[in-house]
Amino acid sequence: MTGSPALLRSGKVRDLYEAGRDTLLMVTSDRVSAFDMVFAEPIPEKGRVLTAMTAFWCDQVADVVENSLLTADPADIAGAVAGVGELGDISGRAMLVRRAEMIPLECIVRGYLAGQAYEEYARSGTVHTMPMPAGLRLADRLPEPLFTPSTKAEVGHDENIDFAAAASIVGSETASEVRGVCLALYGRAARR
Repeated sequence: MTGSPALLRSGKVRDLYEAGRDTLLMVTSDRVSAFDMVFAEPIPEKGRVLTAMTAFWCDQVADVVENSLLTADPADIAGAVAGVGELGDISGRAMLVRRAEMIPLECIVRGYLAGQAYEEYARSGTVHTMPMPAGLRLADRLPEPLFTPSTKAEVGHDENIDFAAAASIVGSETASEVRGVCLALYGRAARR
């Protein structure tokens, strides 16, 4: 036995393992997370559903932006990752991915007035500090999709920031590229 892959990080829903010099193994659990809390009771098979959805969308948008997914095929993963069987039954829950550098932003695109955006609009007539037309109601389609970034908090809540603040974190060129990719991805998904 070579032992199981080394756990690098356990998140609210996904666990990340060392899989090679340039690869990682991402395993999606059945844990449920909302409002920065992990609930005690999991949803059976949730990890398999999330993994299948991720693989589907990575394939659907591969021409818009390169992604890190190498394979979600259990046989390919078993052949590529020594000791993966020691992790238990991860079939359908695991993805082999390229290592990538994380951009420290939550990249959110809003196409409809809901959630925090609606609460802000009701208070000030803005969404993410951007003025919106009067008379919008909950769940109305916005005049155009909006890129509304936030910080990516390690602990606690992410903080909404404007584009200038995002650019100060990652640089203007990267922020512009991220915004363009996110709006293109939203447009692709909205047409599906």
